[in-house]
Amino acid sequence: MKSNSLKNLAIIMDGNGRWAQQRGLRRTKGHEAGIEVIRDITTYCANHTEMESVTFYAFSTENWKRPKLEVEFLMKLLDRYLKKELITYELENIRFIAIGDLEKFSAKLQETIAITAEKTKNNTKLTQVLALNYGGRDEIIRAANRVVKQGEAITEASLGLALDTPYQDIDLLIRTSGEQRLSNYLLWQLSYSELAFTPTFWPDFNTLELQQIIDDFKNRKRRFGGI
Repeated sequence: MKSNSLKNLAIIMDGNGRWAQQRGLRRTKGHEAGIEVIRDITTYCANHTEMESVTFYAFSTENWKRPKLEVEFLMKLLDRYLKKELITYELENIRFIAIGDLEKFSAKLQETIAITAEKTKNNTKLTQVLALNYGGRDEIIRAANRVVKQGEAITEASLGLALDTPYQDIDLLIRTSGEQRLSNYLLWQLSYSELAFTPTFWPDFNTLELQQIIDDFKNRKRRFGGI
């Protein structure tokens, strides 16, 4: 049996706060540990023979409901991460892009996002996508408005091309921490995706477990509505 091709991977990085609380630490320590895992997983994906993109759910449209101090910490952590990761992006030939409604972020953070995207735009080995102030429903609404503004009919093709993402289909979605839901993530792109849920909290997730999940994915039978 021919194995499945894995071009576009998506990950819901869940469990940072619970990982920290289990260790008697502040939730922010879990986010700091989780940032390091993003680097490891991204580098691993960049050296995968088929992978073209990996998309991380970094901050959702609903995450603004979290305590103000935690949100402020996440914004600062993201800014530091992007500035620090420029070296990794260049060494590994990784392109960075952000999806979501970025206008709600501070001017400083928007500038960091834009600069990082600009400096890595010609990298070709892998595209790392961070979903920031992102919601699947919001993305579809914004895409529909773009199509209407252009004076086009809303079709599957026109709407798909108006989405934030540089692709329309995710092959495999992984969610950590044991939760088994999509949480308003990439609703259009996940239509025929294979799903994998692991009880591992994100800070403990590693490339060995990732490869095990990929191996399982390779052996699944994907029917896409057929037999």
